[in-house]
Amino acid sequence: MVMKVYGNLMSTAAMRVFAALYEKDLEFELVTVDMKAGEHKQENFLALNPFGQVPAFEDGDLKLFESRAITQYIAHEYAAKGAPLVCEGKPMATVAVWMEVEAHQFDPVASKLQWELVFKPLFGMAVDAAAVKENEAKLVKVLDVYEARLGQSKYLGCDCFTLADLHHIPTLTNLMGTPLKELFEARPKVSAWVADIMARPAWAKVLAMKNKQ
Repeated sequence: MVMKVYGNLMSTAAMRVFAALYEKDLEFELVTVDMKAGEHKQENFLALNPFGQVPAFEDGDLKLFESRAITQYIAHEYAAKGAPLVCEGKPMATVAVWMEVEAHQFDPVASKLQWELVFKPLFGMAVDAAAVKENEAKLVKVLDVYEARLGQSKYLGCDCFTLADLHHIPTLTNLMGTPLKELFEARPKVSAWVADIMARPAWAKVLAMKNKQ
């Protein structure tokens, strides 16, 4: 049976899962969830994710939700295929740290900025300049930590591309289309890292999916 991802191509969380699947050269079916129509709050979807958020995921009789849990399953279950995405032994502990950093330090701030600078204009809503200023200052602090870390290894977790990097890509891509691009480009190691991870062939396939919509 082909794996199924329930979500849509507006969702950065779903795009994380698509990227992991393409990195592993795995076939999957996208089951589009129309969030404007409230499909994510309907009973059949809530049976997959009781919190009513995309994505949800099926691999045979296994059902998962939460994008980072799904990508970890893909990386471990299909370890022999495609890009490794995880490490063995002690190096994985460091990768796990930076996966947590992405989830708890980068993403909350980046997602708020993405909402204000990408999605609000798309929906014809007014941007909250105070929220942008507040979260931009927080992002600067995170990027300073990243610049220091990337002076120690090529990627965040180690010297090879892992989930710690992949989890950033969807939101990063959106932010690089805003004036915040300057914050990333002002830090040479962060800038090189962003260019590297955004240029991965698997991510190009995700963007191609989006452009076909």
